[in-house]
Amino acid sequence: MMSDDTTTGPEPDDTSGDDTPKISDDDLAQLIASVNEAAAKAGVDADVHAVTAPDESAPMTDEQRLAQAETALAERTDDLQRLQAEYVNYKRRVDRDRELARQRGAESVVRELVPVLDAMHHAQEADEELPEGMRLVVAEMVRLAGKLGLETFGAPGDEFDPTAHEALYQVPTSEYAPETVATVVQPGYRLNGVVLRPARVAVATEVPE
Repeated sequence: MMSDDTTTGPEPDDTSGDDTPKISDDDLAQLIASVNEAAAKAGVDADVHAVTAPDESAPMTDEQRLAQAETALAERTDDLQRLQAEYVNYKRRVDRDRELARQRGAESVVRELVPVLDAMHHAQEADEELPEGMRLVVAEMVRLAGKLGLETFGAPGDEFDPTAHEALYQVPTSEYAPETVATVVQPGYRLNGVVLRPARVAVATEVPE
């Protein structure tokens, strides 16, 4: 009598062999909430790139969930990078404006100092033996002006430069070459490379035969 028992093979394995990480709806929602929270803290308008949980009526695969999360993360990263670039540009503008304001303030102060420095220059020429207190005042004023970026220029023998020198008169002389400075009547002043006042000079000419 034949047996009804039939030998059956191993039951088929329902696993698909897909190694893609499984992401539950709760995990995806939590990730989306974290991304949006980080964007909100950075000042990004979350409504612009709002991420919504998947529609329950249209279930998403794990691959779609992962792609959606990666897209949201990339968008938030772009937003944060844009904010950082805007901040860097803003800081540069503020630093530039602050430096310009400082330079304008220094120029205003230095312009007021020029007549005082002229008076001290004339006093030194008129009396080389100035009192000790006066010499200290002159030295301190010169030091302060130099700290603000002021420099004097103009010396006998300099080549005459109409952009830096103001010719008051001509002097026939063999001591200096023609078209050079023979005498400095008043020194010139520059502030950070900009001429505040040209040097007032006498220009050497050839001695007539």
